Amino acid sequence: MQLSELKTLRKQLRQQRRAVTRTQQQQAQQAVLQSLIRFPKFQQAQKIGLYLHAFGEIYTKNIIEYCFAQGKQVYLPIICNMNQRLRWVGISQQQYRNRRFSHHPLGMQEPMSSRGLAVTHLDLVLMPLLACDIHGTRIGMGGGYYDRTLATAPRHPYRLGLAHDFQFIQANLPRESWDQPLDALLTPQRFLRFKR
Repeated sequence: MQLSELKTLRKQLRQQRRAVTRTQQQQAQQAVLQSLIRFPKFQQAQKIGLYLHAFGEIYTKNIIEYCFAQGKQVYLPIICNMNQRLRWVGISQQQYRNRRFSHHPLGMQEPMSSRGLAVTHLDLVLMPLLACDIHGTRIGMGGGYYDRTLATAPRHPYRLGLAHDFQFIQANLPRESWDQPLDALLTPQRFLRFKR
């Protein structure tokens, strides 16, 4: 895939993701949660890194509430300005329900904290994405935050991408040396595991 093709694909997928209706999002979120509940890695995980949806990604509200109900610890990412990596902040159910978040200039919400844990403290990270291919190559929003963060944690935690079905690409996406592949991808209709 050429660079120009990748640019076009990114643009197309961003538009497609933004066009997903609220009802479609609710259905997708529920389907993903039902698969997640049966996934042994999720069942065993105690410390789970999640994201707050902001750009048409798979909604995470029900997943976060389910984690709290199961006594799992929920961690949300903040961008560390010093090294442009993600740090992970544990939040309580009360904090989540009261929406105690700050607005990041990039458009998403973050927990109000200047400190967080390294990604290696987590058992499982549920990651947003723009596209994922048959080898687990993940294309994100372009900031490289997840790639930089996971490059320092090659084996742990388990990396699970969450996506709409149209975000799974049946072709090879270009993978740069710094790109961090997924262990698995979960969509409303698919569960795919990759060799890393």
